[in-house]
Amino acid sequence: MKKLLVVGGVLISSILVTGCASVGNESLRKESEASVSQKIVQGKTTKNDIRSMFGSPTKTTFTDGGLEIWNYDFSNVSADAISYVPIVNLFGASASGKKKELVVMYDQADVVKRFSMSESDVTHKTGLFNN
Repeated sequence: MKKLLVVGGVLISSILVTGCASVGNESLRKESEASVSQKIVQGKTTKNDIRSMFGSPTKTTFTDGGLEIWNYDFSNVSADAISYVPIVNLFGASASGKKKELVVMYDQADVVKRFSMSESDVTHKTGLFNN
């Protein structure tokens, strides 16, 4: 009986720990397309302004013309109900939630030339039957 209680406790704990996951830049957690549009003004907001609002970018790239592009992303997902079914979750589990992405392009003077904020639904699937 003690073994059963211990095993049950471990299973419940692991389910609770793996229920939710957030990945990426936490400063985007509460942001939306509308709120970012109020904070960033094309032709006025500087690279230093963006860094103070959102921190360092997740990724930096450059255009063929040499303009710098900063990418920020944030994902927040929760395990779907099927993930909590014993045995079944060994063969396939899934998690769904939201992904936010902010892309900022700067001109030669380090001022925002263009930006885009998007939010989309995401689903992550694992297991034998989800490949």
